[in-house]
Amino acid sequence: MAKSTGKLPPHPPNTPSLEALIQLATDLDLTGLAAALPAILARAVHESLSYTDFVLALLQAETAARRTRSIDRGLKRANLGTVEGLDGFDFARRPQLDPRIVKELFNLLFIQERRNVICVGKPGLGKTRIGKALVHTACMAGYSALCVVTADMLMELHAAQADRTYKRVFRKYVKPELLFLDEFAYEPFDTEATCHLFRIVSARHKTGSIIIAANCGFTAWKKLFPSEERAVATVDRLVDQATILRFTGLTDRGPREITGAPLDE
Repeated sequence: MAKSTGKLPPHPPNTPSLEALIQLATDLDLTGLAAALPAILARAVHESLSYTDFVLALLQAETAARRTRSIDRGLKRANLGTVEGLDGFDFARRPQLDPRIVKELFNLLFIQERRNVICVGKPGLGKTRIGKALVHTACMAGYSALCVVTADMLMELHAAQADRTYKRVFRKYVKPELLFLDEFAYEPFDTEATCHLFRIVSARHKTGSIIIAANCGFTAWKKLFPSEERAVATVDRLVDQATILRFTGLTDRGPREITGAPLDE
């Protein structure tokens, strides 16, 4: 009879199953890696990947998944709504809009340089479409962005004064790298709204980009503010080194079909 040595017999090497590996990756919040693991393991067997290439493939899968999730969150926070994009935009109907300048903006250098883009023209000429397309491109590139109707932003800032959330709401509009103010100049600004707008524009001046879609040209802007002095203080910061896009031509909006008797009958 063999003597006992008092030592435990050696355990077989630990060979976790694929399910266990996936669970471990999930527990470590490596959800992208967990999802890609079966395919990467199959590829490793088929292509005889080196250890380095195998680990690289795992990390690339996780990085790509995290980037996708980050972009999805950014798009949701941007409050974009429907985005038509630049494809199919008829520049021939906008005689003063240079397509080369517009397309150059989609390289997003203006965000890196913290410059503004101001789109001016009557309603229905594509200002919002171009603005949203730029915001969407910025989000896909990883920039933080926010779209808002100008009047809605000013009303939210006004309401925030009453419930003492002004600093938080103010940061909401200052923090994003790109802020799109739609329907600017739709209606005049009273004294309080002018103060809110000036504070936002000043806080973002040379620190973050603004896209504006304005329903009238610059000559009418002074009528939007309580005084010319207040107009100059805000507008000077907005147009400083900004790209100005002028939208002219015939509107794309109108009834697609008219039924019934003429209105004058």
